[in-house]
Amino acid sequence: MGLDPQIQPLVEANRAAAAELPPVWEQTVSQRRAAYLELAALAGPGPDIERVEDLTIAGVPCRLYANPGAEGVLVFVHGGGFVIGDLDTHDEPCRQVAHESESTVIAVDYRRAPEHPFPACVEDVWAVVREVCGNTAEYGSGRVAVCGDSSGGNLAAVAALMARDADLELAAQLLIYPSVHVLDTSPSWSEHGDGLVLTRDIMDWFMMHYAPDPDDWRASPLLADTLAGVAPALVITAEYDPLRDQGIAYAERLRAEGVEVTHANYDGMVHAFFQLGPLVDAAAQAVSQVARTARDAFRRT
Repeated sequence: MGLDPQIQPLVEANRAAAAELPPVWEQTVSQRRAAYLELAALAGPGPDIERVEDLTIAGVPCRLYANPGAEGVLVFVHGGGFVIGDLDTHDEPCRQVAHESESTVIAVDYRRAPEHPFPACVEDVWAVVREVCGNTAEYGSGRVAVCGDSSGGNLAAVAALMARDADLELAAQLLIYPSVHVLDTSPSWSEHGDGLVLTRDIMDWFMMHYAPDPDDWRASPLLADTLAGVAPALVITAEYDPLRDQGIAYAERLRAEGVEVTHANYDGMVHAFFQLGPLVDAAAQAVSQVARTARDAFRRT
């Protein structure tokens, strides 16, 4: 199908705004961060949560979204190419997931590139996940899951692998159009790498700043020796996303190695659609799918 009619005007507006800016290679990190925050602000403030608190966990700044009677703790890792996202760009979906899942959400404000290149963000996310798993009662109750979108999906997948290796049990890993291979050359990369929200030039700009080791599985979890034994997974992809095929490949490899996995490809959607739930029906459905999957995982014995 073509672009979803609800997402198309947003894509066109984003394309028009991008045309008014210099090429991405001539923009500063501050400019890109400001532009991303403006895009995310289109979705509005999100639902009220009983307690929202900025705090520090394992030395890492985080934001806690606490619900009374929460049945689990979801550690959320924001996207933004390891460079431009932050707690505010993902405040609305974190609020919505906390509300719908009836769980506590902890959003991680990990160190970003270029100030802190690879693997600083990996270390921060893992420190928070490890601390929360070891002290669940301090941050909520019940089991712990990890979730992230795009580069945050990369970091959530890596944290799930590290939890397995440390014998820490996670209830689930919820990966939203995850970036799982920094040297991806799959068909969706060439088919959808121009003119939409995420382009090849933008991805190359991200990688220039992030400076990962392409052979390190912590940068490309698809290259891990084995995925067997990791937490059950939900993998969401979008039809018109350059990252679509690598997300599908990750879901297929998880399944082949015996991991329980659900894959959902959202037709007509583009990268970053998850943050547009109040504006796009399919995005709201994706947020609800994440919340429902988290809630079910927390209730599973």
